[in-house]
Amino acid sequence: MPAPTWLLSDTRADLDCGDLSLGTADFMGAQRPLSVRRRYLRGGLRDGVEVIEVETERFDFTIVPTRGMGLWKAGHTAASRDARFVLGWQAPVQGPVHPRNVNLWEPGGLGWLSGFDELLCRCGLESNGGPDYDANGRLCYPLHGKIANTPAWQTRVSFDAERQELRVEGTCDETRLFHSKLRLETSYRVRLGESRLTIHDVVTNLSAEPAGLQLLYHTNFGPPLLERGARVVLPAKSVIPQTPRAAEGVETWDVYGPPEAGFTEQVYFFELAAGADGRAETMLVNAAGDRAATLRFRADQLPCFTLWKSTQAETDGYVTGLEPSINLPNVRSFEERQGRVTPLEGGESRTFELELGLTTDAAEIAATAQRIASAAGGAPKIYTQPQPGWSAG
Repeated sequence: MPAPTWLLSDTRADLDCGDLSLGTADFMGAQRPLSVRRRYLRGGLRDGVEVIEVETERFDFTIVPTRGMGLWKAGHTAASRDARFVLGWQAPVQGPVHPRNVNLWEPGGLGWLSGFDELLCRCGLESNGGPDYDANGRLCYPLHGKIANTPAWQTRVSFDAERQELRVEGTCDETRLFHSKLRLETSYRVRLGESRLTIHDVVTNLSAEPAGLQLLYHTNFGPPLLERGARVVLPAKSVIPQTPRAAEGVETWDVYGPPEAGFTEQVYFFELAAGADGRAETMLVNAAGDRAATLRFRADQLPCFTLWKSTQAETDGYVTGLEPSINLPNVRSFEERQGRVTPLEGGESRTFELELGLTTDAAEIAATAQRIASAAGGAPKIYTQPQPGWSAG
């Protein structure tokens, strides 16, 4: 029996269902509480933004189709504290911001930051590093690319009763005449009773001509998980600072200080070890060791990893980013010279899968940390300065 599906929008068919609320009774065979709400936000910079809000017994999350199918927030109720444990961060912008209010092509190339406030946003698809200019000073690629500010043209929800799994799916096209034509098809999947979310992406070159792909999953955490004494646990084989500023803190790359006014970001690149299942497992843990977020992904699909530490004052955006990717977030021209722009032939597709989880079980957190340490096989090699081939300087 096919899973029931609700088509929320499809611009090809000039279809939009408007606001929609679905409860447990609407999902035939659902054995646990489940609700889905689809609506449009009103007012300010968020006016007209489409959101899809999912609530389950163990895991809640909000998807923003208007912003490239980004994941805005996620969380659940920590029963032992009778309180919400929310993943995400408090950006200076009042988001989620509609893409029409983001000027990606402002001369400095940093307009992307005007809309950035998600828990998870994709950087790409044509480029995903810093602003890149040609020899004449013309901006060729703005910061982190266009996909996070590209609205989905189709969205839908389905429920698989046999697997007790809800899926929220959407499609975004990053296309332009005489330029690359790339499609992102994404599926967020949550099984009832679990506190983890699987993200399944397929990127396809719609053109008859070859294209280059860059993709990075900018996964961002702030308080209450990020705090003084919080730590990141990675199966790191090597640690490379991106800049001299990052090199200043390389010996303490895995721990966090308190919010600090005027703190200048530090970025580190890694070689990670995969476990026996081919997946790299990473984790951010609070100071007490009783709350954590995990991010797991296929190392062959996403071979690069970046850690972003931006522990400035909370009002300015106290945040850290765990960022698996197919390339490093240097300017595209540098990454192309290093062979880290993925070629896609006409019609070719690439698949990517990540799993985001959260837990308030200290024993589970300790076991995960031990598993990550075992995969690493020992202390990483730490480079005290940026390395050729890794950093554009």
